[in-house]
Amino acid sequence: MSISTPINRRQSLSLLAGAASAMLPRRICAAGTDSEQAQIAITLDLEMSRNFPRWEDTKWDYEKGNLDDATKAYTVEACRRVKQNGGVIHCFCVGQVLEHEDVTWLSNIAKDGHPIGNHTYDHVNILAEKSGAIQFKFKRAPWLISGKKPGDVIRENIQLTTKALKQRIGVDNRGFRTPGGFHNGLAEREDLQKMLLECGFRWCSAKYPQHANTKPGQQPTEDVYRRIVEAHASAQPFVYPSGLIEVPMSPISDIGAFRSGRWKLDWFLESIRRVFAWTVEHKAVFDFLAHPSCLVAIDPKFRAIDLLCELVAESKGRARIADLDMIAATVAKFQ
Repeated sequence: MSISTPINRRQSLSLLAGAASAMLPRRICAAGTDSEQAQIAITLDLEMSRNFPRWEDTKWDYEKGNLDDATKAYTVEACRRVKQNGGVIHCFCVGQVLEHEDVTWLSNIAKDGHPIGNHTYDHVNILAEKSGAIQFKFKRAPWLISGKKPGDVIRENIQLTTKALKQRIGVDNRGFRTPGGFHNGLAEREDLQKMLLECGFRWCSAKYPQHANTKPGQQPTEDVYRRIVEAHASAQPFVYPSGLIEVPMSPISDIGAFRSGRWKLDWFLESIRRVFAWTVEHKAVFDFLAHPSCLVAIDPKFRAIDLLCELVAESKGRARIADLDMIAATVAKFQ
């Protein structure tokens, strides 16, 4: 469908839903259909992001957990807004954050009911099979992991965050999200599935499906939006053969939109509306993925967060804000 085709918003969303419906994974279709409501998760990865707040900022690759005050404040306010609307934000914390002198802001978020999950200690690539591919930090300072196998470094990085969350702010892991997302999730890495299960996780968020995007600064066409919705349809929860539950991240993330695509905020909000509409139509799952270190620069007025809350309210009970624990529990129930 060409962007120049005369068509109204309602017709457009209907066509998008129809085109994507066949892509709903059969394994989760039962869970999604049997659920009375679409489940909308608002998730924030608590880390610093390359290119934000300034495009020339690249030091964060080595200091992922060195959250600045603006990022912390944005996280706190985003959580407050969602809680005010009857929901919670599921946060995923890089363990380095727990080294900060003052972590009261994070502790208060947890006390207010917002789940905090494990995002590894140094934002490591858990698929790495060579030491130099684990993290920029270890490539520059290889002596930090000298003599250790990549698998041992990755496991230790995950377990360190578990300990840090417990000892510093008194909370247990609420799930695991991989730094970065993988088109096939952990489907080809049964060893990592088993490792996460051994570390006490019953679910992870590792899959981020391949999806359409634009050239930098180019406005998304109808075709791009349609293909994003189609990719979202393939980002529904399922269970790996190992028994580990996968709760995929939904496209398009803020990083995909604002770093890779250099989108305007309104274009991103339109994508949210379309993905939300499909999710409600199919009583499915929408795992909104964002980073406060990015949003604070691009969306300082919380328009994306507020939009999700407004859409849930306007759904008249057809959708609810859910954390990933709730979504994983739904998946487990219908297996």
